[in-house]
Amino acid sequence: MITFGVSLVALILGYLLYGKFVERVFGPDDRPTPAVAKADGVDFIVLPTWKVFMIQFLNIAGTGPIFGAIMGAKFGPAAYLWIVFGCIFAGAVHDYMSGMLSIRHGGANLPEIIGDYLGNTTKQVMLVFSVFLLMMVGVVFVFSPAKIMGDMWEPQFFVDTLGKYGFWIFVIFAYYIIATMLPIDKIIGKIYPLFAFSLLFMAAALLVMLVIKQPNIPEVWEGLRGVEPLTAKSIFPCLFITIACGAISGFHGTQSPLMARCLKSERLARPIFYGAMITEGIVALIWASVAMYFFYDQPTPGYELIEGGAAAVSDAPSVVNIICRDWLGVFGGILALLGVVAAPITSGDTAFRSGRLIIADFLHMEQHTIRHRLMICIPMFACAIGLLIWQMADKEGFNMIWSWFGWSNQTLAVFTLWAITVYLVRQHKPWVITFIPAVFMTTVCTTFLLSEQAFHVDGHYTWLIAAVACVLSVVWFALWYRKSQKV
Repeated sequence: MITFGVSLVALILGYLLYGKFVERVFGPDDRPTPAVAKADGVDFIVLPTWKVFMIQFLNIAGTGPIFGAIMGAKFGPAAYLWIVFGCIFAGAVHDYMSGMLSIRHGGANLPEIIGDYLGNTTKQVMLVFSVFLLMMVGVVFVFSPAKIMGDMWEPQFFVDTLGKYGFWIFVIFAYYIIATMLPIDKIIGKIYPLFAFSLLFMAAALLVMLVIKQPNIPEVWEGLRGVEPLTAKSIFPCLFITIACGAISGFHGTQSPLMARCLKSERLARPIFYGAMITEGIVALIWASVAMYFFYDQPTPGYELIEGGAAAVSDAPSVVNIICRDWLGVFGGILALLGVVAAPITSGDTAFRSGRLIIADFLHMEQHTIRHRLMICIPMFACAIGLLIWQMADKEGFNMIWSWFGWSNQTLAVFTLWAITVYLVRQHKPWVITFIPAVFMTTVCTTFLLSEQAFHVDGHYTWLIAAVACVLSVVWFALWYRKSQKV
C-alpha cells in the first residue's frame, strides 16, 4: 500500500505543480473562445464549468481506466509507474495541449490540428485513421454493456430474430444515433454528469475499502514484474498499450475538441483537460490496486478471466462485478452496473459524435441543419453496424478489433504529440515536454506493431526494434528541426 499511497500523492502534486508549468508554457489568455465566438446551439455552446469537467471526464474515461487497469495489474507494480509518469508527463499534457490547440483553432478537430503542423498528407491519413478508430470505439463499447444487460434479461423474440444480445445492441445503437444527432446540451449535457458522478463515487468507495483492508499488494521495491502466471507477455511494449486511458490515449485528442467548443474561457482549460486526465489516472490507480489485491493477496476465480491480457477484455465486466460484489455488496453491484454499462455507452456516443464532426469539417458541411447531420450519420452508422456484425459472427472478432483498437489508439497519440511538439517549436516554447513522450510512444507503438501485432517478430529482437525506432524518430525530428530553423 506504500507504493499506492505515494502514487496517489504524486498524481495530485503532478496536477498542482507540473500542470501549472504546462499551462504557463502554453499561455492561456482572455480572447473569446469558440463557444462564444461561433455559438450555434448545437456543437458550439457555453456550458457550466463543472458540467464541462464531468462530460470531459466521462468522454475520455468510459471503461478505459477500469478495464485497462485490471488487465494492467498482471504486470505488477510496473503498472503504478506507468500510470503515474504516463499520466503526469504524457497523457495530461497531451489532453491539455490538444484541447488548447483546438480552442486556438476555432474548435478544430484533431485531423485539422495535425494537418496544420504535420502537413496535408498526414492530415488526410489521420482523417481516415481517426474516423475508423472512433467507429471501433463505438463498436467495442457496444458489446460489453450489451453482454451484461443481455445476461440479466433479454426478450426471447429478439434472441430468436437478432441473436444473443441483439435487443440491447439495437437499443444502444438507437441511443447512439439520437445522441449523435441532437445538440450537445440535450442529452449529453444532462445525463453525463450523473454517470460521471457514479463512476467517481464507485472509485471513492473502493479507495475507502483499500484503506480499511490494507491489502498485501506488491510494492515497487519487490520487483516490477507481476507474479506468474500473470506475466505471459513482457512489460515492454504490452503494458503501455494495455493501460492507455489511465496514462495516455489518442482517443482523448478526438474528445477534447468537443469540450473546447463549450468552454467560456481559456483559463478554465487546465482543470478541464489536465485535471480530467489526472482524475482518470487516479481511478486507474485505484482499480489497479484493487485488482492486484484479488490477483495476488486474495486470488479469486475471477483472475483467470484476464490472464490473456488485452485478448480477454470481453470478460473484464465480469471481473468488475466480482470486485464490486465482494467489496461493496448490493449497492456496489448497482454502481458496477452504472460504471460498466453506462460508461462504455457514453464513450461510444461521443466517439460517433466526434466522427460526425471530423467528417463535417473535411466536407465543409455545416451541422446546424439536421439534414446535413443525417447525410453523415447514416453511412457512418451503416459501416459501424457492418463492423459489429462481423465482430459477432467471428468468435475472435472482438479480440481482433480490441487489439487493433489498442494499437491505433496509442498511434493516434503519437501523431498528436508530434503535432504539439512542432507547434511548440514554432512558438519558441519548451518543446521538450512533448518531444520526450512523442519519442517514447513512437518507440512503443512501432515495437508493438512489429513484435506483437502484425509481423510477430521474435521476442528476442524486441529491444533491437525499440532502439531502431527510437533512433529513427529522433533523427527525423533533428532533420526537421534543422530545416525549420533555416526557414
